[in-house]
Amino acid sequence: MVLIAAAVCTKAGKTLLSRQFVEMTKARIEGLLAAFPKLMSTGKQHTFIETDSVRYVYQPLEKLYIVLITTKASNILEDLETLRLFSKVIPEYCRNMEESEIAENGFNLIFAFDEIVALGYRESVNLAQIRTYVEMDSHEEKVYQAVRQSQEREAKNKMREKAKELQRQKMEANKKGYKGSSVQSTGGFGSSSTYTSPVIETPIEPPKPSYTQTKPIVTSAKAMKLGSKSRDVESFVDQLKSEGENVAPSTQLSVKPTAAKLASTVPAINTENVHLKQEEKLVVVVGRDGGVQTLELHGLVTLRITEEKLGKIKVFLENKDTRGIQLQTHPNVDKELFKMKSQIGLKNPTKPFPLGTDVGVLKWRYQTQDDSALPLTINCWPSENGQGGCDVNIEYELEHTHLELNDVTINIPLPIGCCPTVTECDGEYKHDSRRNTLQWVLPIIDKSNKSGALEFLAGTAIPSDFFPLTVSFVSKQPYADLKPIEVLLVEEDTPVKFSSETVFYTEKYEIV
Repeated sequence: MVLIAAAVCTKAGKTLLSRQFVEMTKARIEGLLAAFPKLMSTGKQHTFIETDSVRYVYQPLEKLYIVLITTKASNILEDLETLRLFSKVIPEYCRNMEESEIAENGFNLIFAFDEIVALGYRESVNLAQIRTYVEMDSHEEKVYQAVRQSQEREAKNKMREKAKELQRQKMEANKKGYKGSSVQSTGGFGSSSTYTSPVIETPIEPPKPSYTQTKPIVTSAKAMKLGSKSRDVESFVDQLKSEGENVAPSTQLSVKPTAAKLASTVPAINTENVHLKQEEKLVVVVGRDGGVQTLELHGLVTLRITEEKLGKIKVFLENKDTRGIQLQTHPNVDKELFKMKSQIGLKNPTKPFPLGTDVGVLKWRYQTQDDSALPLTINCWPSENGQGGCDVNIEYELEHTHLELNDVTINIPLPIGCCPTVTECDGEYKHDSRRNTLQWVLPIIDKSNKSGALEFLAGTAIPSDFFPLTVSFVSKQPYADLKPIEVLLVEEDTPVKFSSETVFYTEKYEIV
């Protein structure tokens, strides 16, 4: 089967949308589409028309026609099967089948058409796969939104920390007998009586009385039990002074979210005129008794060229992955060249890649329920202690030792009002009483630190209260064993200096 073009037109013969799949001039396509309404005749039951050169296969959709233009040598049964798939795709984006709705969703329809047919030949896809592939086009936007939200949260946290720091200084000054106007060195704006008060009120979320008492809970491993009694503000300030200024930095590090780490990982340090970015996101759902319910990996390679003379290039990709990851190239990329030689180049080598923008050239998807595919396993064992509470043991183990996971955070839900007592912890922890969670923070997990444990006691709880656990991390090593190794100019066949970066992170990682 060779499919020349697919089009949507009105019953009056007006073409609303057309997508061609083979090399053909615009004038030729317009001529074929203009001839279609003239060739139709009423009173006939068949839905195809043949001319000397092409065959029109069509199907009415309320006020519209979906038309496929194929060669006369194509298999009519395959044509009809492809036509049925096209007729199912259009209602996915256009509910009312109106001309205005076709125009509004034109790009989504074109993207869906490209998933059905490539180079004139039908792809082996179904409607659910097409829906998934088209949704993947928003991957970069989701990453950008996640990074931006994390940066906003981090700025708010810093604002609150600054406000509380100024409040502590003011209380310390009052305690020593000075007036409020003497606390002015940190701000640099003159009298603190006009500066401290508005700063405390600037956080978007108003500070609560419990903030000052909650902060001592943030500790490093085995430094303080979470169940200890709260101290008043003055005694806590005195303790901070006696212990030195190194207490505040460690507190700030323990509460940074994983997304903030992603924000610092995504930008490349040194970017060449040819830059390749490889992003992977992981979605995992694991049962509390073991067994992977869902494991999906979505990857995308984007290319950015900032110099015009380097537009005509091809990228050599090394693929050592043996897990059956489904690779898919952009419609404008030469698929045969990629299949035969693992090279990414345009179908028309005389045309350059777009300049100054990130262009997605390759994407992949991997789905499995194999336990060995998990990069990190979490084992949570809550058991009743006979006193109305639970003893909870949690351990982690890095399964893929070639990975280095950064800023790992394991969030354990707690019953409302529960104040856990940590008896053993590898890494750091924080009890968030407002969200009723215990955060286990590990700055890095690699082959030298591939396992660890956390133990705590929780009163008035049952084992099911500690699920679902959520995990987040970011890594500069890819999950899929794919990497670019060389970039060459198409005409001169000479190597080009390029830069590359990799970001592998969790979008969802739950133990339910």
